[in-house]
Amino acid sequence: MKIAVTGPTGFVGQHVVAELERHLISTTLICLPSIELPPAFARHTVVYIDLKNAPAKPFDLMSQPDVLIHLAWGGLPNYNSLHHFEEELPTQYRFLKAMVESGLKNLLVTGTCFEYGMQSGPLSENSETRPNNPYGFAKDSLRHQLEYLQQVRPFNLTWTRLFYLYGEGQAENSLLPQLKRAVERGDSVFRMSGGEQLRDYLPVADAAKYLVSLAMTARDNGIVNVCSGKPISVRTLVEGWIKENDWSIDLDLGHYSYPEYEAMAFWGTRDKLNRCLELQRSDGW
Repeated sequence: MKIAVTGPTGFVGQHVVAELERHLISTTLICLPSIELPPAFARHTVVYIDLKNAPAKPFDLMSQPDVLIHLAWGGLPNYNSLHHFEEELPTQYRFLKAMVESGLKNLLVTGTCFEYGMQSGPLSENSETRPNNPYGFAKDSLRHQLEYLQQVRPFNLTWTRLFYLYGEGQAENSLLPQLKRAVERGDSVFRMSGGEQLRDYLPVADAAKYLVSLAMTARDNGIVNVCSGKPISVRTLVEGWIKENDWSIDLDLGHYSYPEYEAMAFWGTRDKLNRCLELQRSDGW
């Protein structure tokens, strides 16, 4: 099986490439011309494409992969930037449409839990989407566009809604890196919100395993939540990191207000993810 990956140098992308290597899968990495690749990527085929100026038949430049894992997305982590639907959305759709029209049969795209908006409680793939920021709106719009494209040019689509990921390589302004820096500085306290909000957190290495497994099914899986399925309070999560690493630091709870763009309690259901993974195992992968 030949798999191509866009955004391979990003937070999720690096872990997806590592997971593909564990499966000994031939991989083509799609990178911006300006990207400096890590030395470990030298053993992979690399194709340089600027999605804003993609060639007419990018599928052929990638040696016609069986599956495209599409992780690339610009403008993050500013979720409220109009860039997401003014520039990123048309660029993304134009590129993916060209891939399908050139012959791509299997496409996996990463979406976001922000597509669900301010809804509370457990969220399934059948839950209505109510995005309340430009990033969530653009991702949800891209999914709709691809579903309409399927009616004209049939292909298998797996739309994975990522919940909260953490681990090596994540953005420096994320919760875990901020906590690590506070410990390294020798801070006596770590300032955070009240920490009572319930979220769905998943190690990025686990998410990468699920993404690769879903890609290898080469089926029309539709929307799939990539999540733990287990709500946990942010305070409990942080306290767990502190205990696990034997760090000496206290929490200054309530220093920051809760984000207005997130519900206080929401998490994903993973029944569909479990079913898809079971199908993948039954195929012998």
